[in-house]
Amino acid sequence: MDSLSKSFNPNKRLKEEFVSNLTGSSMLEIAVLSTAIPLIFVLRHSICFGYKTGSDFGRTSTKKGGDALSASKSLGNCVATVTVDFLFIVLPILFFLTVLAEWTFILSIFWVVLIFSITTKRVVTSTSCSEGSFSLRTVISSYRVVVMVVTCLCILGVDFRIYPRRYAKTETYGTSLMDLGVGSFVLANSLVSRQARNASLVNLKTTVRSTSPLLVLGFGRLLSTKTVDYQVHTGEYGVHWNFFFTLAAVSILTSIINVPPQYSGFLGLAILIGYQSWLINGLSEHLLSDIRATNIISKNKEGIFSILGYWGMYLIGVQLGYYLFFGNHSSTKMKSNKWARIRVSSLSLVFWLITAILNSHIERVSRRMCNMAYVTLVLAQNFQVLGILMLSDFISGSKISMLEEALDRNLLGTFLLANVLTGLVNIYVDTLFITSSTALFILLVYAYVLSIIIGIAHFYCVRLKFW
Repeated sequence: MDSLSKSFNPNKRLKEEFVSNLTGSSMLEIAVLSTAIPLIFVLRHSICFGYKTGSDFGRTSTKKGGDALSASKSLGNCVATVTVDFLFIVLPILFFLTVLAEWTFILSIFWVVLIFSITTKRVVTSTSCSEGSFSLRTVISSYRVVVMVVTCLCILGVDFRIYPRRYAKTETYGTSLMDLGVGSFVLANSLVSRQARNASLVNLKTTVRSTSPLLVLGFGRLLSTKTVDYQVHTGEYGVHWNFFFTLAAVSILTSIINVPPQYSGFLGLAILIGYQSWLINGLSEHLLSDIRATNIISKNKEGIFSILGYWGMYLIGVQLGYYLFFGNHSSTKMKSNKWARIRVSSLSLVFWLITAILNSHIERVSRRMCNMAYVTLVLAQNFQVLGILMLSDFISGSKISMLEEALDRNLLGTFLLANVLTGLVNIYVDTLFITSSTALFILLVYAYVLSIIIGIAHFYCVRLKFW
């Protein structure tokens, strides 16, 4: 049995070493990428081809009395539309993260100038393809999709040499693009959570029931990685811990200690201050040490202790989501675009400043421990992305793409499918020793297949959701 498992992944140790002992990139490069990538979405929003929305395709294909021919044509139109969205959105991002990574700064400046020129012309001429404004709800959907697209491209890209090592997760301290992934997931969920919307509160029993799929996914990932001897960097979460367990723990803790959304940020800040004090008084040294005892807590110390940081981040996100997007008068009606845009941009600048101070004078950014500097970095970067996406509201006729609709409808399904495809590629492809051109081709096929499958699922109104 042991020899069989090893045969699935003969280069396991080499692959683990390939993503170990990395130091990341600069905060400036993170900020540049956080400007260029959302502007790709803004450009797509401003360019309309008169296509139907995903819901229109779905209604056409399932309409009572519709024949098979019209449904087939609608499905073909759906695939064609997703393909166009792929070329405009996913393909440029993939190039930014691979073959064009060494020209990040120059190309980003060119890209910013180009997009602002195009969008400014559209604002001046007031040319529109459709009526209506780009709502805050749409902006948030687009923001969640940005996080998902970058995550899906990175989780497979990092296994190839064509992907810059500085974008991969850092070992101890430092900043990198992939470091922001789990933090962005937690923050994105908190900004639009039931708590942020001040919806009816749920008890612990209901929360455990709703998070049980996350626990199942966590144990499923643990079992599958052990079964095929898949490479796992233990310095990330520990021996058994993973991302799904962190999400479940944060959700359960939030339900146990339930505070109104307008005060949850204060509790989150108190948790972060206490946790940071603990870190600088010896906990950091323990968490970064390679020494592990035989007990379950020691074996998974990174994942277990970092829950405090993610929980604090989540609580702050709840209050900011309530403050920025949801009014006091209604649990579902969002505040005005202009009001939110000004405050989102201001908060981004404030959090960047706080991050620089914490990183220089308290403790350097560490995703592994989820310290306070990491939390403020995630807040700064995510609000920057959100603020840039809000520029779409300035452009008359802006419209969310069908691919974004599809991904937003199935965020969990997209993430799970991306993980499955990533695992299959790693099992059947020697990712460390193939040429750059082959690696780029595999990434293109992977991203396109992922986009088409999620697009078709949206066409047939398939949705994987449990919270």
